[in-house]
Amino acid sequence: MTEKEKMLAGKAYQAGDKELSQDRLKAREIVFEFNNLAPKQIKQRKQLIKQLFGKTDTMFYIEPPFRCDYGYNIEIGDHFYSNFNLTILDCAKVSIGSHVFFGPNVAIYTAGHPLHHYLRNKEYEWAQPITIGDNVWLGGNVVINPGVTIGHNVVIGSGSVVTKAIPDNFFAAGNPCKVIREITDADKDFYYKSFTLEQ
Repeated sequence: MTEKEKMLAGKAYQAGDKELSQDRLKAREIVFEFNNLAPKQIKQRKQLIKQLFGKTDTMFYIEPPFRCDYGYNIEIGDHFYSNFNLTILDCAKVSIGSHVFFGPNVAIYTAGHPLHHYLRNKEYEWAQPITIGDNVWLGGNVVINPGVTIGHNVVIGSGSVVTKAIPDNFFAAGNPCKVIREITDADKDFYYKSFTLEQ
């Protein structure tokens, strides 16, 4: 197996491999261009993301600056929005659903390194996929660790470090992130009453 095949299969691999280094360089060139376009060049930025990501939908917007490793392992659904300074280390697949919103400084890390220094010094690493469902909101400075699945209709409080799966329809927060309570229709009713929203 090549180092890239090992990476995508979730096996230990060496990221300094020539093919992977070239893939990262290609992604960095696109990301550099994306981050340095004028604010009004929205269509051009959107085309660069379509070129970079493995899958996009019709409606999405990513505030620059943005960083990623490869790009081709990132999939986003419709109506995706990210605020400033999104970082995705996509050594494994990152699947993001529809109607997902990220606050500033969100960091998504599929990559991990051995605990023992001997293997780390030989530049071995590994990666596990991350899945984020539909209708999810990640607050500012949220960190998602390798292998985590976040269900549908979830809100993660700002500053949280998510190390384990979060089930559908829950608000979770903390370091490490823990489920706080279920999100119900009572939350919707509260906002309608508080902000006189139209139903």
